[in-house]
Amino acid sequence: MATTDKASTRDRLLDAAAELFYRDGVSIGVEALCRTAGVSKRSMYQLFASKDEVLAASLERRAPGYAALLTPGEDVGTPRERILYVFERLEKLSAEPECRGCPYLAALVELKDPEHPASAVAREAKKRLQEAFRVQAELGGAREPDFLARQLMLVFDGASARAGARVETLDGLATTTVTALLDAAGVA
Repeated sequence: MATTDKASTRDRLLDAAAELFYRDGVSIGVEALCRTAGVSKRSMYQLFASKDEVLAASLERRAPGYAALLTPGEDVGTPRERILYVFERLEKLSAEPECRGCPYLAALVELKDPEHPASAVAREAKKRLQEAFRVQAELGGAREPDFLARQLMLVFDGASARAGARVETLDGLATTTVTALLDAAGVA
């Protein structure tokens, strides 16, 4: 029974952390986090050494779901269509009122500390996306798949940041930009 209670407490903390850190930023205090999760600070510190560890664990836990939101299955479409799908999804997600952009980019920008445990998780998530772009670019015949993957990350992060800050609506902007990059790189 105690294991179930701890898992439940852990899940509630990670769910609250994901929501609060994404919506309000990483400066959320432990009190607000615990209040939202419905757990005591003592319970939080029994599970995690610090708020930083909670943030890192919440980002790590969120990664598969975030990736699933953005990417089609490997058997769907051509490499070009799979790359464009990511940006179509980004545009669609960015139109939702609760969108604050890429949670991993937001964490990296806010934390500014490359040694922070959440920065390591966020960097890894960004590396996985860049590698997915590189693989698809290579499969699609890009002349320089590594360079194209870096360009696609620049568009993804820039579009995420601008949409998340409500500076820009993406309405086809990201996909049009990516189409031009894919054409220039020779991706069929």
